Amino acid sequence: MAVTSMRRSSISDFQKQNNMATAFSCQYVVVAGGGGGGTNVAGGGGAGGYRSNVVGENSGGGASAESRLFLGRGTYTVTVGAGGAGGAPTDNVRGFNGSNSVFGSKTCVGGGGGGTFVTNKTGLAGGSGGGGATPSAVGGSPTSGEGFAGGAGHSTGASTYYAGGGGGAGSVGVNGGVSGGGNGGSGVSSSITGSAVGRAGGGGGFGGGGTASDGGGSGSTGSGVSGTAGTVNLGGGGGGGNATTSGGGAGGSGVVIFTLPTQAIVTFYGGVTQTSATVGANRVYTVTETDPGSTVTIG
Repeated sequence: MAVTSMRRSSISDFQKQNNMATAFSCQYVVVAGGGGGGTNVAGGGGAGGYRSNVVGENSGGGASAESRLFLGRGTYTVTVGAGGAGGAPTDNVRGFNGSNSVFGSKTCVGGGGGGTFVTNKTGLAGGSGGGGATPSAVGGSPTSGEGFAGGAGHSTGASTYYAGGGGGAGSVGVNGGVSGGGNGGSGVSSSITGSAVGRAGGGGGFGGGGTASDGGGSGSTGSGVSGTAGTVNLGGGGGGGNATTSGGGAGGSGVVIFTLPTQAIVTFYGGVTQTSATVGANRVYTVTETDPGSTVTIG
């Protein structure tokens, strides 16, 4: 019996060592859905939260790359967050927050919605904060390590109402000024797919068309012109709208990108839309859409 007991123990130890040996090194970029722009003289939506552990690159909010990740054989949650709706043209409402994106234990927070005129002026908190509306409302606060705050609305008089831009993963949203709306904050660039792509830019605020980059939508340029939507799968915030006849732009949906060695067997379940490509010794998986409960199994 003693010999049998020792053999079982040895087999168990071997299995544990084998499982550890087959843990795969994984790099990732996870971006949540961007927030929508507000309706009326409104702030831009904040970008979706941005997290990355790619060596030599940054996460959002000025943070450095996160620590190395090793994934053993098993099943992991994968969720691509939707962009938040912009404020509807017939309602004087804030933009809506974007939805979270998830990859295993990594969760990114959806971007904050942009504020709107008179009531609900402040931008909402999120991965990056939504821009504040006029007069003089503050932008929404960000999530640490994922993004930056939204810009504040500005007012020097009844005829100069200009809104703040939404925060981006790479910089704060610009305050509304005396001559126009604030630009959306910049995003963060990554070359995880083999080419540099900027993601998670904030939406521009109303007033002369606050501009945006890295997937953010521009703010309204005037009466009857709605804010521009954030770009799909870049997690940008939507642009702020002008009035109740021209609403805010919707935020762009997020994305989940990860790499594994080419020998790893990867299977997706639950309505996943994805593409893959070999880059060096790794295969890069770009997930652009998921159904509730979607997973990826690594074997």
